[in-house]
Amino acid sequence: MVRRPVRATEAGQVLLDTEAAISVSMSRAATELAALAEGTVGEVRLGAFISAAASIVPPALARLHAARPEVHIALRELEQRETHALLFRGEIDLAITFDYEHAPEPVPAGLRQEHLMDDPIMVVLPAGHPLAGADSVTPADLPSDAWINTAVDVRDLAASPVAGVRGSGHRLDFDGMDFRTALNLVAAGLGVALLPRLLLLDAPPSVVVLPMREPTVVRRLYTCRLDTRGVTAPISRLEAYLREAATEL
Repeated sequence: MVRRPVRATEAGQVLLDTEAAISVSMSRAATELAALAEGTVGEVRLGAFISAAASIVPPALARLHAARPEVHIALRELEQRETHALLFRGEIDLAITFDYEHAPEPVPAGLRQEHLMDDPIMVVLPAGHPLAGADSVTPADLPSDAWINTAVDVRDLAASPVAGVRGSGHRLDFDGMDFRTALNLVAAGLGVALLPRLLLLDAPPSVVVLPMREPTVVRRLYTCRLDTRGVTAPISRLEAYLREAATEL
């Protein structure tokens, strides 16, 4: 039996679009009402992808807890593709998102996004690699079969040597969202990889981290929330503390 894809009728699509619009409006209204009732607000829900949750978030949350100990804090590790929908549905209040400098992504209408920091992509080598003593490295310096494939986005750099990292010649495909696994694969001597610097703040001594040149790849991080007229003090404070933590890193 061949199953055909199910599609909504025109009338059904109108209902789906209307439901989504109502959900966004309700989330926005709830946020603005919470801002008006400031004295009763006692929760802030933050969503962040793994490497941000492990680095920028802890010092920011510690400062919020010190300033507003009565506020309940909820942290949710997310995949990037989940974030906007959760904000629109009102399941989180604030998120850390990212895109790449060479492939910017538009912000959906109804969301407010502010730049948090730039996170350059680095080349990570085993400590015993012949290029470990170099000042910097370009992907062309390394054979295609040396690479561990990761989720670093280089799709729009097809004309560059770095595009070969995602080609068919790499040694090992890593299909996962936690870059720490790829880092440990490099540490085990299984290849080299492109990884964001944010992940490498406490890299093991068995790897060497080098800047990438020709081209450079930069991941850009943002805070993101509903674009409302009012925002609660805990959310506003947390945004400020995240910026402070990012600057210190």
